[in-house]
Amino acid sequence: MIRIPFNRPTITGREREYVQQVLESSHWSGDGAFTKRCASFLETMLDAPRVLLTTSCTHALEMAALLLGIGAGDEVIVPSFTFVSTVNAIILRGARPVFVDIRPDTLNMDERAVEAAVTDQTRAIWVVHYAGVACEMNAIAEIAGRRRIPIVEDAAHALFGRYHGKALGTWSSLAALSFHETKNVSSGEGGALVLNDPALIERAEILREKGTNRSSFFRGQVDKYTWVDVGSSYLPSELNAAVLFAQLEVWNIIQSKRHAVWNRYFTELAGWAAANGVRLPIVPAGCEHPAHLFYLLLPSERDRAALIKHLAARGILSVFHYVPLHAAPMGQRLGYRAEDLPITVDVSERLLRLPLYAGMSDEDVDEVVAAILQWQPSTHPAISA
Repeated sequence: MIRIPFNRPTITGREREYVQQVLESSHWSGDGAFTKRCASFLETMLDAPRVLLTTSCTHALEMAALLLGIGAGDEVIVPSFTFVSTVNAIILRGARPVFVDIRPDTLNMDERAVEAAVTDQTRAIWVVHYAGVACEMNAIAEIAGRRRIPIVEDAAHALFGRYHGKALGTWSSLAALSFHETKNVSSGEGGALVLNDPALIERAEILREKGTNRSSFFRGQVDKYTWVDVGSSYLPSELNAAVLFAQLEVWNIIQSKRHAVWNRYFTELAGWAAANGVRLPIVPAGCEHPAHLFYLLLPSERDRAALIKHLAARGILSVFHYVPLHAAPMGQRLGYRAEDLPITVDVSERLLRLPLYAGMSDEDVDEVVAAILQWQPSTHPAISA
């Protein structure tokens, strides 16, 4: 029986109150008071020109592809070590993902591989800040600027993270955020599109409103709204926004609790990891991570399976992460082979994520740490006496 889950969404105490306010109002659909509060909070925190709440991070990424005009014959440089939504947004536009390998330290897109992947067909560079630790954005931004290629940030892990003092999600033309139940702040399902290029704001509002200029109508800028562009229904309900706002109001408390868990793992497992050939997360200088997840890189895939089983027997749920997209059946249909990106494949086979959520008690962390310290990899020499 699992007593310590991998994740448990935070309940701040005001979610029910805010949802009740929506239920008692006449405005349940999106772009009401709570949607506006969430957007304003994020715009202020990120210092972004405009933030639009969406039904998911997936939909924010799809909007990004539409806004950049990505289509058939285009190429988009992207890591394979990511969730499928990152790449589906590209595939749905008829473009081809150009997968590049990751760095062995941060597990982010290797900026040294980006330039070699650029062709005349490259339409965008999509970066993913794994675990909320920033990609090397100075180097990537230099390449993109010199080649005049827009950047999109998949910042699903990265809200509250920073790179050399600048918020993640603002190093690009467009960025996508996630408020899935596994994220630091959540509305169950939900996301946001961060618009750092003001020239894209008006069209983004149209795409989000099924291709109509309905937002302009509500602002009194036109006397009626009509169909003016392609689009879809990317607007979340006020019920989602009410839950999210309750989380955003106390984001600093949530973050403090998550960092406390992350820091305890890092400190208390450091000696065990060094003695057993296990690698803990690496956070380079200049990166401020949001304590989104904590992982171990075990010596082998067999060791990972053994540790998952060991922890489960003690009521603790630990999980692996991404299966490389380039090596998946769809990736193979695009002509990729597993051996094309060796670091991605190696990391994906050995990575294990530990429970981490704001509601973890000190006793919960004690149990996880104690259970790990009782275990040794079979493929690494035992700790010497």
